[in-house]
Amino acid sequence: MANRIIIAKLASETDSSDTDSSETDSSETDSSETDSSETDSEVDVEVAARLRVAIARLSRQLRQQAGTSLSPTLQSVLASIALHGPLSLGDLAAREQVAPPTITKLLGKLDEQGLIERRRDADDRRVILVSLTDAGRLRFDESRTRRTAWLVRRLTELNLANRAQLLDVVGLLEAIVEPETTGPRAPMHEQDLLR
Repeated sequence: MANRIIIAKLASETDSSDTDSSETDSSETDSSETDSSETDSEVDVEVAARLRVAIARLSRQLRQQAGTSLSPTLQSVLASIALHGPLSLGDLAAREQVAPPTITKLLGKLDEQGLIERRRDADDRRVILVSLTDAGRLRFDESRTRRTAWLVRRLTELNLANRAQLLDVVGLLEAIVEPETTGPRAPMHEQDLLR
């Protein structure tokens, strides 16, 4: 309970720093609004805690299904290149939310395994673009196929109503994990899940 209160206070401090100073003073608020706000904060903390644990467990289980010797970080970089490449080093670092020197080291590890290639941008020779080699594409596709097959098996254990609920939640989860500058994605459709 103490952790919930601390987290709720931190969340409300963050929220209050974003509000306009001309808004109503908190002392003027009705006590029922305060009680409701505290209850909402507790619910948000509980949801956040449960969601964090569930996502961490799912992520770990999916990594175990990958069947690759790559670390989770290297798998993420490989996936970003596969899905959004070719990418400049700066764009890749921003997408992975790491510093440019870190992305350079990670790319060195992928390059040692022959999974990526670097080339100069035709329009701006100063820019290096990174893309997957055939071996990198094969590694990514095989890993994705294994993880998706495992998840499909788990999803078939759910009833149709629960699967429909998950479909609605996917867009929300994607909005949470995307960089804040891109905004929320449009909801996915069932055929998108089959890709």
